[in-house]
Amino acid sequence: MPTKNISMLVNFHHPYIRHSDQTASDYVKENSLLFDKITNLYIPFLNMISKMETEKLGAKIAVVFSTPLCSLLSDEEVIKQYEAYLDNLIDFGKKEVTRTKTVKEINKIAVQYLEKILETKRYFKEVYEEDLLKYFGNYAKKGIIEILATCGTYMFMPHYADMSEILNAQVETGLYSVRHYFGVSAEGFYLPELGYAPGIEKVLRMYGVNYTILPSQSFLLGQVVPEKGIFAPARCYNCLSLFATDPLKLEYFNNPVYKNKNKDIAWELELDELKPFIKKGQARTSSGFCYWNNSFNDSDMNPKNMKKSEFIYNQENAFSQIELDSEDFVSAYKEKLDSASSILKDTDVSMTCVFDDQMLLKNWDEGLVWFESVVRKFISEGVKVTSFSELLFDKFSLQKITPYFASGSAESYGEDYLSSKNGWMIRYLRKACERIVDLAGRFPDDTGLKVRLLNLGSRELLLALSSEWAKMIETNDYPEYAEKAFKDSIIAFTALFDALGSNTVSTEWLCNLEKDHPIFPWMNFRIFSKKH
Repeated sequence: MPTKNISMLVNFHHPYIRHSDQTASDYVKENSLLFDKITNLYIPFLNMISKMETEKLGAKIAVVFSTPLCSLLSDEEVIKQYEAYLDNLIDFGKKEVTRTKTVKEINKIAVQYLEKILETKRYFKEVYEEDLLKYFGNYAKKGIIEILATCGTYMFMPHYADMSEILNAQVETGLYSVRHYFGVSAEGFYLPELGYAPGIEKVLRMYGVNYTILPSQSFLLGQVVPEKGIFAPARCYNCLSLFATDPLKLEYFNNPVYKNKNKDIAWELELDELKPFIKKGQARTSSGFCYWNNSFNDSDMNPKNMKKSEFIYNQENAFSQIELDSEDFVSAYKEKLDSASSILKDTDVSMTCVFDDQMLLKNWDEGLVWFESVVRKFISEGVKVTSFSELLFDKFSLQKITPYFASGSAESYGEDYLSSKNGWMIRYLRKACERIVDLAGRFPDDTGLKVRLLNLGSRELLLALSSEWAKMIETNDYPEYAEKAFKDSIIAFTALFDALGSNTVSTEWLCNLEKDHPIFPWMNFRIFSKKH
């Protein structure tokens, strides 16, 4: 009996933002972006998987963890900062519960969120032992989730499709990262921003990757159009299996009943009232204490309106809407699968959905609750929520295609990674890439200080290659920080390049740089060597 399958992948990624000069009781606004994800996405996601395991639901979810995110989540200093963040947020939450006692509906929300933060701290310290990656790895070993690798620093691969050594280094780093942090080997590889260009499949297959995911344009605009469209996997000439995504444009978060995350109380209160969460001299960051729904806007900002019940967030109403929105999503996909199944008689059909972590969190407080509801509804409708690898039981029967260049960002071709705002970056990156390949060939057998310099230079180049810096500049999301982080890595790489040429280096500077960026502890510069 033909089956209808859906593969759901959640892409967890965060740029390498680390402040080693911050004390355990302090943090800056960039850190809070990561801490918000840990609190409202990563820990709840683990709880959701645990619940599915207990209920023997049978769903298998695919996830991607970028190496920068893994490095941050396993960094002792970042962990201390996160715990300090939770402690400060709990102290602030207690003050909020007291402050809001005069408005019953708002006080109820404050109490609920404070209880959530307290529960989050308990889960992080006691249940997950301050090691979230370990538990994700445990679920991967049980086969409940499937972990895909991605580039070492989430590089936009089409920009370097002509530089095989750079692609090799990024793929090798990403694959090793999965083994290092999770204790499993990744069968699949997630292309950052789904960016594909001809030739990338050679590198992936060379490293033993079995499958990857492409935008639907790559499937449908190639020289050979797949007979089954995007409703079945295909393969390249070298037997790399391919899955096509169905483009997602979720706009459910705009519903008036959902929580308005832009009206966080941390942006409304006086600074003195935000202590100890926000201290003197610190920039304001979101606290998570949001009391109003999406029907509340700037024109309503006055004390009387803030107490009107139609503007105050109601969790019961939001959860009722989640049921409707998840049903709408599932029914739309079920209809597509049913139509494909009726046309492709006696054939299994499948579809792929890719969810970015920002899609489920940034503007949508209820995003993960909706996601869980979608999984459950698919199962109740007879659609199998399965892993990619389970759909490749007979990969040699898959149709061969020649994918077309495409991306999952901007207008499908990655324009936002090479725009008038950030286009200046790529000339420095490509020159640095040429230099590291040359260095790897000139110093293949060196030891001692030169190896430390080469390894550190490789690390700084990988960090500079992160597509997040270009994206943050393009979207105006902390652009000053992104530009500084990029320039710091390029300047550090150039200084290391010059030091190798002059045979002189400040060991103090070298040690400080190694301490500031402890990512890739396994780094070996020879990953940039030419492969013959």
